[in-house]
Amino acid sequence: MAALSPTASSPSAISRARAWVRARNIPPVYGILVIIFLVSILLDLFFGIDNQLFIFNPTILTNILVRSVALGIVAVGQTFVMIGASIDLSVAYMISVTAVGASYLMAGDPNRVWWTVIVLFIVGAVVGLVNGTIITKLKVNPLIATLGVGLILKGLLNASFANFAGSVPASFQTFAYGAIGPLPISVLVLFGVVIAGWFLLRRTRYGAHLYAVGGSEESARLSGLHTDRILTLSHVICSMTAVLTGLFVVSRLRSGAPWVGTDGLYDLESIAATVIGGTALSGGKGGVWGTLAGVLIFSLLDTMFNQIGIDAYMKQILRGAIIILAVGFYTFRSKAEQG
Repeated sequence: MAALSPTASSPSAISRARAWVRARNIPPVYGILVIIFLVSILLDLFFGIDNQLFIFNPTILTNILVRSVALGIVAVGQTFVMIGASIDLSVAYMISVTAVGASYLMAGDPNRVWWTVIVLFIVGAVVGLVNGTIITKLKVNPLIATLGVGLILKGLLNASFANFAGSVPASFQTFAYGAIGPLPISVLVLFGVVIAGWFLLRRTRYGAHLYAVGGSEESARLSGLHTDRILTLSHVICSMTAVLTGLFVVSRLRSGAPWVGTDGLYDLESIAATVIGGTALSGGKGGVWGTLAGVLIFSLLDTMFNQIGIDAYMKQILRGAIIILAVGFYTFRSKAEQG
């Protein structure tokens, strides 16, 4: 019998690459990000309005990162609750509350900045605590519970403010427009939040417990974990990231209005970016780096669409198609792994 050639018997380069990716549990979102990045370069070659590729244009690259800040921060919080098999639809309203509260309480006075920020983070923690308590103690579906809390926040805002309220001092706008060297402060804050989220999820006991609760709440409870506390804390973290996003938004606009959070679609887009990043809707799987990649995909798509002149409605259609394809792909892969 003829011996098999080394080429025939050894796995192909593609097979080895797939095995390497699976062994390290690397989400496909990184491959999607690379593909979209390469496609955007090709489109820039054909439709670009200048003679310089955007990858060599520091201004455009910086704008892509800055465009990712608001959604990226709140999406990190959304990752926590979704890993715990929950969800938070109140984040957009919390962003609006923060933006209006910051501009109203600061009233342009630099001396009011720090105590206003502290008050708003306390409010965010309370909202997260309410969300978590309703879900864990009253056993209300997370979609309904957080939507209900969000609508209460919206009602309170609309009853108190009809338009832009007050303003933040010019010094506070350093958050949005300041820079340390070549990097904007807001981008550094985003990466700080992502790193902190990664550390909590991957290097602490709380993170391990949250994954356990998301994987199987009943098994986690039988193992002696305080599942209610763990899930409630994830909602507190999520609301706190919404507050930080609201502070960034108001620092860009200088004043807050009741619609800045909902008009930004931060609730739905944070969920979409988290899902595209590989966090399972059923909980127990995911991570903040994948979520960041999902946010960057949205930012790259926006930049690419602007380059070739696609209107806003078509942008939403293409975004929706990408979300459906991503969820379908993850579902198919999950079933294939289980089978």
